[in-house]
Amino acid sequence: MVTDCSVSTSLKVGRLDKIGAPDKAEVLSLSEVWAKKYVKDLHRQDQVLLNLDKSQSRPDVAQKLVDILRSVSARAWNKTETLLSREVRRHQISPSLIDPWTISKDVHSVYEEALAAYAKGVTPQRFSVAASKQLGAIRQTHTAVDPRVIGFVSMQFHYCGQMLSAEAPEAEQSTLQSYFKVVDDLLYMPLHRAYAAAANYDYHHPRLETVRLALPATNRIAKSIVNQVITLCPDYATYTGPLSAAAVRTSSIRDVEMFQIYLWTCMLENNISAIAQELFPLCVMLYPRLKVNWGLVRLMVNLLDQELSACVGSINVKYYEPHYTAMLKMFSPSTFPEPA
Repeated sequence: MVTDCSVSTSLKVGRLDKIGAPDKAEVLSLSEVWAKKYVKDLHRQDQVLLNLDKSQSRPDVAQKLVDILRSVSARAWNKTETLLSREVRRHQISPSLIDPWTISKDVHSVYEEALAAYAKGVTPQRFSVAASKQLGAIRQTHTAVDPRVIGFVSMQFHYCGQMLSAEAPEAEQSTLQSYFKVVDDLLYMPLHRAYAAAANYDYHHPRLETVRLALPATNRIAKSIVNQVITLCPDYATYTGPLSAAAVRTSSIRDVEMFQIYLWTCMLENNISAIAQELFPLCVMLYPRLKVNWGLVRLMVNLLDQELSACVGSINVKYYEPHYTAMLKMFSPSTFPEPA
């Protein structure tokens, strides 16, 4: 038995001796094979990315934009900082409330969802319903301590959407913008605050009846007012371009919609705090930087009264008129004198 064991051990050692370590030539050969394979894989990936860049299919466009979302978000942050860093100091907003990591995380989460909806062919309307809760929570989080922070946050999201859209094939940009507009709208407008205020009323309360008449016409009213302003001020140009430029017109329509939602929020809450604490500081922070003068804002607000009264009927004007008048006075020449 002892002899058998010694023979067996001897055989095992012999096999190990035969395997041995690879010689230098073999190591060099293996490293060369590995290097060539690595480079070949890179070339293959280059072709994949090239095809992705050329593709106009929704899944491919969405994937490309998700891939560059981090760098786009960083560029958007720099642009927002350049635009608003001085305003943040002027308005004495605590820098600690503008958390780049939290905002960046929110941006990634929201735009990944938007791009997923776009890729799957979910309509912007359905995406709006799906995203409403998430964006409402984001808005509430960032405005909990100081409502004015929404100015910085919303611009970061807005610029990110603009930059993503610019990276997409031209044929897909308009479609993508309809998804990104949902993000802008839900961030800029205090919809959840309005819903919460509405919940305090009986279904047939005249204030709710007024809102039910007005809300379906929000976009139509905004477009009508913007068209009138463009006609009345054909040569006016903002930071982004002339009023008639597509991007400026889209932003202008959103702003007029925003003014309406803030007005209805104040009417439902029966106080002016939403406009005084959020809308007014937001406008003061953004409009001068975007080269929107106060005369233009006053023109829009005046046209708004005409459109709203025609929409809800003279019998319902009394419910929003005190809040509208307060808003009008806030933007009046006594607050912002006309330039000499």
